[in-house]
Amino acid sequence: MTQFLLSVHHREGDAMPSEDEIQHMYASVDAFNRRLQETRAWVHAGGLTDVSQAKVVDASAGAGSITDGPFSEAREWLGGFWIVEAADLDTALALAREGSAACHGPVEVRALQGE
Repeated sequence: MTQFLLSVHHREGDAMPSEDEIQHMYASVDAFNRRLQETRAWVHAGGLTDVSQAKVVDASAGAGSITDGPFSEAREWLGGFWIVEAADLDTALALAREGSAACHGPVEVRALQGE
C-alpha cells in the first residue's frame, strides 16, 4: 500500500458558501471520513485555519525568523488534507474524487516519498 496526500485547495474569489451549504459540506466530509476509516484507507486528516493566521519560520540561514502571514502571496491555498493508504494511484484518484465531491473543492493527489 502507498500513502497519498489528498490536499484540498481554495481559490481567491471563491464565493463563501451559505451556512446551510457549510453544514452540508461538514456532513458530507464526515461521511467520507467514516468511509475511509471503515475501509482502512484512513491515516490522518485535518482542516486548516484561515491562511491569514499562518506564520512562517525560516531558520535556513541561522538563528531564524518568524513572520506573519502565508509563505507566499498566492491565489490558491491549502485548506485541509487527508493522508490515505491506497493500492495504487487509480484508487487514490477515486478517493480524491469522493473527497472533492464531499468538500466541494479541488483535491490534489500526491504520493508520499518512499512509499
